[in-house]
Amino acid sequence: MKRNLDWAKIFGAAFFEVVWVIGLKHASTAWEWIGTCMAILISFYVIISAGKRLPVGTVYSVFVGLGTVGTILSEVIFFGEPVKPIKLILVVILCIGVAGLKWATPEKSTN
Repeated sequence: MKRNLDWAKIFGAAFFEVVWVIGLKHASTAWEWIGTCMAILISFYVIISAGKRLPVGTVYSVFVGLGTVGTILSEVIFFGEPVKPIKLILVVILCIGVAGLKWATPEKSTN
């Protein structure tokens, strides 16, 4: 059960990663920059927490992969970035890799 919570933490941290990456590009007011900084702090706190119980290499790889996919999709959906078939194919390959890393992680906790 705790292991599933750790995986959920990775997804949550990746969400906040997408927020702060977008904030780095689009923030223009003090409040937007404060929100961006808060998203950075939350993202790193949560990912460090998950890394205490899961293999850190897998945690980081999944975190970065999900953040990359989320950032690409957010740019397309919210900011009108052009969609190219090769970009979609590569995002699917990345998602397969992220899912494969989760699947290949041993069941035994590493605390």
